[in-house]
Amino acid sequence: MTPILRRRLQNFRANRRGWVSLWIFAVLFVLTLGAEFVANDRPIVARVEGKWFFPVLRSYAESDILSDGFPTEAVWRDPILREEIEKRGWAIWPAVPYRYDTIIRDLGQPAPSPPSWRNPLGTDDQSRDVLARIIWGFRISVLFGFALTLASSVIGILAGAVQGYYGGWVDLGFQRFIEIWSGMPQLFLLIILSSIIEPGFWTLLVFLLLFSWMALTGVVRAEFLRGRNLDYVRAAKALGVSDSRVMLRHILPNAMVATLTFLPFLLSGSVTILASLDFLGFGLPPGSPSLGELVNQGKNNLQAPWLGITAFVVLGGVLTLLIFIGEAVRDAFDPRKLPGGER
Repeated sequence: MTPILRRRLQNFRANRRGWVSLWIFAVLFVLTLGAEFVANDRPIVARVEGKWFFPVLRSYAESDILSDGFPTEAVWRDPILREEIEKRGWAIWPAVPYRYDTIIRDLGQPAPSPPSWRNPLGTDDQSRDVLARIIWGFRISVLFGFALTLASSVIGILAGAVQGYYGGWVDLGFQRFIEIWSGMPQLFLLIILSSIIEPGFWTLLVFLLLFSWMALTGVVRAEFLRGRNLDYVRAAKALGVSDSRVMLRHILPNAMVATLTFLPFLLSGSVTILASLDFLGFGLPPGSPSLGELVNQGKNNLQAPWLGITAFVVLGGVLTLLIFIGEAVRDAFDPRKLPGGER
C-alpha cells in the first residue's frame, strides 16, 4: 500500500459519518442482493418424502413434491399444501414470506392495511406487502444507479480526455455538440419513447445514458487541458510515447482524483432519476418493485399515511447515506487534508 493510498484511507475513516454510512449502505446492499432469499412466497429449501427441493431457484409441480399431488405448478402459500409439507417433511421460509408481487388475500380488512406483526410496514392499495416491495425495489434502484453511473462515467471520461488532450477544433466541436445535446428535452423524449415501446430496465438505462455521460466531461476535460502541458507529459511525447499511452498512464490518474469524488453524488442522482420516472409513470413496467412507485402509492392514498412516511424515510435515507459517503470520499482525495481530518 502506497503512502498516498494509506493517507486517503485514514482521511476517509476520519470522517465518521461517511465511514458509518458506508457500512450501513454495504450491509443493506448485500442483504437486498439476495432478495429472493429474504422476501419470497416460496421456501428457501424444503425436504418432503425424502426428496430435496429448492423452490427459490426453480419451480416444481405439486406432483413432484407430493406423491398424490396434482400435475400443476405448486402454490407454496396454499394452506393445504403447507399442511401436507409439515406432515411429510419440513421447509425453511424466508424472513418475509411475501414476494414483491404477492397478493395477500386474507388481510381481513380493506387494502391498504396498516402496519401489523404480519406486515410490519403495512400493505399497499393492491394488498402487497410494503416491506417486501422495499427490499426488491432497493436492489433494482441501486443496481440501476450503479450501472448508469459506471457506464456514463466511462463514456464521459473518454470524451473529456479526447477533448482536453487534443484541444483545438476537436475540443471546440465537442463543446458545441455538448451544448446542443444537453439542451434536448429529456422528459419529452422519454414520453415519446414510452408511447412507442414499453420502458424497461435496459431501455431506461440506454436512454438516460444518452444524456448522463456529460456529467464528468467538463471535469476530465479541464484536467487534461492542464495536464497536457506539464513537463513530464511533454517529455513522454518527445520520447515517442503514443498518445493513448500518454493519456492513460500519465494524465488519466491525476484526472481520476477529481472524478472519483463525483461518483457517489452521481450514484445518488441516478437513484433519484429512476424514482422520479417511476413516480411520473414513465419508469419501470407497472407492477415492478420501485421506490418511486411507493412514493406514488403514498400520494394516491393519503388516508394511509404509513405509505408516504415509509417512502420518505427509505428514499431519503438512501440518498443521505450516499451523500455522506460522497463527502467522505471528497475528504479522502483532498490533498490539503492531513491524516486525522486536520488541514
